[in-house]
Amino acid sequence: MSHLKYHNLIAGQWLPAASGKTSLNVNPADHADIVGEFPSSGAEDVNRAVEAAKAAFRIWRLVPAPKRAEILLRTGILLQERKEEFARQMTREMGKVLAETRGDVQEAIDEAFYVAGEGRRLFGVTTPSELQNKFAMSVRMPVGVVGLITPWNFPMAIPSWKLFPALVAGNTCVIKPATDTPLSTYNLVQTLADAGIPEGVINIVSGGGSDAGQALVEHPDVRAISFTGSSAVGSHVGQRAAATFKQVSLEMGGKNAMIVMQDTNLDLALDGALWGAFGTTGQRCTATSRILLQRGIAGAFTERFVARAKRLKIGNGLDESVEVGPQVNASQIETSRKYVEIAKNEGAELLCGGHTLTDGACANGTFFEPTVFAGVKPAMRIAREEVFGPVVALLEFDAFEQAVEIANSIDYGLSTSIYTKNVNRAFAAMRDLEAGITYINAPTIGAEVHLPFGGVKQTGNGHREGLGAIDFFTTWKAVYVDYSDKLQRAQIDNAE
Repeated sequence: MSHLKYHNLIAGQWLPAASGKTSLNVNPADHADIVGEFPSSGAEDVNRAVEAAKAAFRIWRLVPAPKRAEILLRTGILLQERKEEFARQMTREMGKVLAETRGDVQEAIDEAFYVAGEGRRLFGVTTPSELQNKFAMSVRMPVGVVGLITPWNFPMAIPSWKLFPALVAGNTCVIKPATDTPLSTYNLVQTLADAGIPEGVINIVSGGGSDAGQALVEHPDVRAISFTGSSAVGSHVGQRAAATFKQVSLEMGGKNAMIVMQDTNLDLALDGALWGAFGTTGQRCTATSRILLQRGIAGAFTERFVARAKRLKIGNGLDESVEVGPQVNASQIETSRKYVEIAKNEGAELLCGGHTLTDGACANGTFFEPTVFAGVKPAMRIAREEVFGPVVALLEFDAFEQAVEIANSIDYGLSTSIYTKNVNRAFAAMRDLEAGITYINAPTIGAEVHLPFGGVKQTGNGHREGLGAIDFFTTWKAVYVDYSDKLQRAQIDNAE
């Protein structure tokens, strides 16, 4: 079957990798469906892209921020027109169902409109000087050339979280999309180009993390790196970037807990648990991978949750009736399978799932059953380590304080949730859960673009997407204007 061949975007030109090497983008639901062929780039390609971005920065930084923002506004309008086309292509390359890929594109639309407004809100601060006839203020400045490394699970939304605020702030970008899902990033950048982004302001280099990604992180002319991915890779990125004094934003793993109190609306909690655990086939850093059940409702919840998990329709996400798509590749399947064996060996009880699916609609893809473990203890690996698949652990507790202790007992701190009708308990959870996000009566997934997104502990290094992204992609400059027409010496002895 013929397929399209794509190239890197460097200085406005579509160019093959210098090595000539390529890799195939394959539909995880149907391995006979080749989505496209993409460059396997290396350091030479990264060098070219950084040079292009460096040259473009000299001009782009001088474009007024409101004018930069107008391009993002036009991008959002174009994405609205192309939403269905891009969603279908995303389902083919990533696997998640159409309802979710439409949501992924919609997030990019929302981000475009939100960040477009920031073009007139890049506020600084004015403050009184300690000296007479002197004016003091601070302004935001662009960082320069920024490197963006994005994951495969939200292949348009997350690139938009990084690209749009970087651009409105006046930076130029080199983006390396995930090797499993480059097309959605290409579609996003092509839309930006159609909206009027000048050549060289955005450059795409497609390839593996050890080649293109590492070269981008280590390049001396890249002033900042924004990375979303695993904690293990993020730790390496942070260390390598520190060698050249780069600013680094790391958004990494999660092992997110949903606490279900016995006073809750059980039907609502079941709906949230099913969506949080198996939406995107569990392939979200915010996935509800631990469900903490108060003992009074644990039995009823477990029975109903397992019954509903067994009924989920699995298959190709292009089928509108399918509820759970494939895992993105064979490696992710192997990880899910490995943790099923680990959990069983630890003594957890497998209630449903635990196997790959190879028949019928799942015959030609990488599918794994929705999997539920009960009898899980907080010290078990299945309760502490990220699986990134449709595998959920059920734990039981007696009192609220114990649930908070269990939720906080891991190395990650991205998202948490609690289902309860007790307002006092809800506010205590907001205060006490160690996470960047806490939901009340909602699952651990569902972030909105205008709020801060990120976590604590091994989930992140303190920076945030959404509200806070502008802070990462700008630096502060203090400006002093002395109109006294004489030498004045601040911080000496200026008392008259």
